[in-house]
Amino acid sequence: MRYGIYGGAFDPIHFGHLLLAESCFRQADLDRVVFVPTGISPHRAGKGTYHASGEDRFNMIESAILGCEEFLVSRCEIDRSEPSYTIETLQYFKRTFTLVEPEFFLLMGADMFNDLPNWHEVTEICRLAMPLVATRPASPLPYFEALRGFVSQERLEAIRNAAIQMPQIGLSSTHIRNQIAENQSIRFQVPKNVEAYIRSHQLYKINQQQTNDS
Repeated sequence: MRYGIYGGAFDPIHFGHLLLAESCFRQADLDRVVFVPTGISPHRAGKGTYHASGEDRFNMIESAILGCEEFLVSRCEIDRSEPSYTIETLQYFKRTFTLVEPEFFLLMGADMFNDLPNWHEVTEICRLAMPLVATRPASPLPYFEALRGFVSQERLEAIRNAAIQMPQIGLSSTHIRNQIAENQSIRFQVPKNVEAYIRSHQLYKINQQQTNDS
């Protein structure tokens, strides 16, 4: 079984996130994509907290992927009471999926990929999971050479060759939160179920900081 692990704030999840997941699912021939909303992230030090709770972000993802059996969502990070490192999340899934001999892939945009050398135990991350990197508008191109010294030349070439091509869609969670705070429409930017959830739970209203993208 080939599992794509897709971590992020998803604050809120939008069609850009879903399109990246779908592009990776199709092009990398994955069996499942597991969305993992972050709990306490070591990468957000000094950037403040999330705008919606872990529970709300989990529920919005669950609403967004309703009816898509190949997409799953995990609570493994939002239920932790301490910072969640990617290496620990991958080790958790390796322990969990013991009956299916899983092969793991780490889904990410180019901006996140370019920061990968700064992550905790990056060599082990790349051993446990193949990074699948896709580019997004207004993001830098993936700089594969940044991993040189952390992985073998063979693994580096495999990561380079696994890069994902996806349709370019200029959405961000920051923009969507700003639209909501200004009472503007977010129609066709998030799934209808997610829009309804945001409205019914009064998420992202005024007096919230609009500084963090996802």
